[in-house]
Amino acid sequence: MAEKGIFEGLPWWVKWIAVPVLVLAVFGSLIVSVLGFVLTFAFKLLLLAALIGGLVFVVKKFTSSSSSSKGDW
Repeated sequence: MAEKGIFEGLPWWVKWIAVPVLVLAVFGSLIVSVLGFVLTFAFKLLLLAALIGGLVFVVKKFTSSSSSSKGDW
């Protein structure tokens, strides 16, 4: 409701163009930093999941092949 009071009587472009441009000008580097951190974190999380999955796959493959060869003896 405070928004209507602040922007009431002003042209539409103030609310939809000027204010977002000012917000980006003031907080743009912060937004980019946070976005970069989130994307880096997500990439590292996916990389960790892939590495753990690969490790589990390799360990299971070698342990199952070594246990089957023990059965042959």
